[in-house]
Amino acid sequence: MAKSSGINPELLLSQKLPEKTFTYTERDAAIYALGVGACGRDAVDADELKYVYHENGQQFIQVLPTFSALFSFELEPSGAIDLPGLQYDPRLLLHGQQYMELYKPFPSSASIRNEACIAGLHDKGKAAILEIETKSYNAESGELLCMNRMTAFLRGAGGFSNSSQPFSYSKYQTIPVSAVKIPKSQPFAVFEDYTQPSQALVYRLSGDYNPLHSDPMVAKAAGFSRPILHGLCTMGFAVRAIIKFICRGDPNMVKNIFSRFLLHVYPGETLVTEMWLQGLRVIYQVKVKERNRSVLSGFVDVHRLASSL
Repeated sequence: MAKSSGINPELLLSQKLPEKTFTYTERDAAIYALGVGACGRDAVDADELKYVYHENGQQFIQVLPTFSALFSFELEPSGAIDLPGLQYDPRLLLHGQQYMELYKPFPSSASIRNEACIAGLHDKGKAAILEIETKSYNAESGELLCMNRMTAFLRGAGGFSNSSQPFSYSKYQTIPVSAVKIPKSQPFAVFEDYTQPSQALVYRLSGDYNPLHSDPMVAKAAGFSRPILHGLCTMGFAVRAIIKFICRGDPNMVKNIFSRFLLHVYPGETLVTEMWLQGLRVIYQVKVKERNRSVLSGFVDVHRLASSL
């Protein structure tokens, strides 16, 4: 395969990504919860008030498990990935997948030490796939709290292989997460939730300032009629639905989360989350009601099932 891409795999894979610290407060955790729709339908929601308020005298607010997405490898403000040996058009970057393993409940405020590495790089001809893994530790106790693996699809960046065999590197011997097959049976549970027209403007306060989600001109240049919702925000809506219906409001029951981003969401659209139980795994699919299009799919593994199911 002729080498025509700006990607230098040897240089890229030789990089030791810098260790970074992420410090957050209860205010940050509450703003994130509001950004993914907590208490959006009901300001005193019995399952969700604990994410934004010291309900019933609780000493600290609880933190949603998807908050860990904020600990992932830090992108540039434009949403680009800036690494030596990685040259591509940042306008053609797509966030393809997100996988999380959760080991401990998150404190309501903490300093997090993040250690990132390149977990995968694959030449797909017209595109490249880059996987970046981040392990997050409580800076004070040293405890490993979670792991995030972000998969980026870089359109137009393929063709960097030097041999007839397409270049492919993975930190793992086997693919850690495969595609999810949506069952044809009726869902175990369905939850309909609406995003606010200002949803992306609230979610961006948690640190993702990519103008694609706020600037009408940037959105139009990228081919959208108006700014779109962050994919990780849609994921937050889906996992909230699973916590409410499968975990009966207990966020600490969530063990692993996998999300595949399929299509954009416009703020103000209605999200319908369909859930299927397969043992301790919840298969889910999110559709936009107004367009009847699937926008997100994946699974959530739980530690146990609620006794009331």
